[in-house]
Amino acid sequence: MGHGKLKKFAENETFRCLLQPDASAVLAKEPGCKELKLNDHPIKGNWGREMFGNDHPIVLELGCGKGDYTIALAQRHPEINYIGVDIKGARLWKGAKYATEQAMPNVAFLRTRIEFIEAFFGPGEVSEIWLTFSDPQLRGSENARLCSPLFLERYRRFLRPSGIVHLKTDSRYLYEYAQAVCKVNELQVLAYGTDIYHSGICSLDDERGSEDAGRRPAGPVDMHPLAIDVVTEVQTFYEKMFLQMGLPITYMAFRVDHIGPYAFPGEAFDHDFWLEAEGPRRSFSHQPAPRQ
Repeated sequence: MGHGKLKKFAENETFRCLLQPDASAVLAKEPGCKELKLNDHPIKGNWGREMFGNDHPIVLELGCGKGDYTIALAQRHPEINYIGVDIKGARLWKGAKYATEQAMPNVAFLRTRIEFIEAFFGPGEVSEIWLTFSDPQLRGSENARLCSPLFLERYRRFLRPSGIVHLKTDSRYLYEYAQAVCKVNELQVLAYGTDIYHSGICSLDDERGSEDAGRRPAGPVDMHPLAIDVVTEVQTFYEKMFLQMGLPITYMAFRVDHIGPYAFPGEAFDHDFWLEAEGPRRSFSHQPAPRQ
């Protein structure tokens, strides 16, 4: 491990806004059982009091990387508490250092695997979730996609009733997968766009699916007022690179308002078609970010 990383890890320990619990704090074996059990962390249900000192709404960014999007959202809306979640401590260092130096009271970061997310947030504790340029897992497990039914079930356990998930991605494959998940589970899609910087963001009215996504002119969107004004005005590090390359950026927002088990999309999602349509650009999209 390089000296630079070691220095960042050491400095991470000094940031009050960064919570980085050891895995043993949430994983444990029960007596006589070989399998690990996920246990609640003490911060669960207590973020407002313990971290922020207020009862303002909480918004998560999952897979936040260096935290640039989390920081930008928090700067625009000081009345909202934002928490960026990632497993890479060296990446989180940048956001946590900036938030500390700028004395931003509404920013926090959590270093953990997203698979453990429900150990850190209590029922109704979170208002919205942002998934920004997540790995589409083109040939990996469907369960590893952050908008899969498995993850939606996790989110439902701590999102407020009719909580919102925002998906912003350069992957048309992941966008169409999320659309199919919403369709088979009859989730309320609030907004969508397959090329948001050219076609705008459209309301979906009472439709389901994405047959005409991106074809209609942008119209009024009935959703949380905090969301729409930041979709195109706040950009991640990768997003800026994709735009310079001329790659379209997609976006959708939907409510996790399903009752009962979530169904997988099955034949509603044409894996082979969208995999072929994805093209070779995915090999670039999720390479490690260049050093700054």
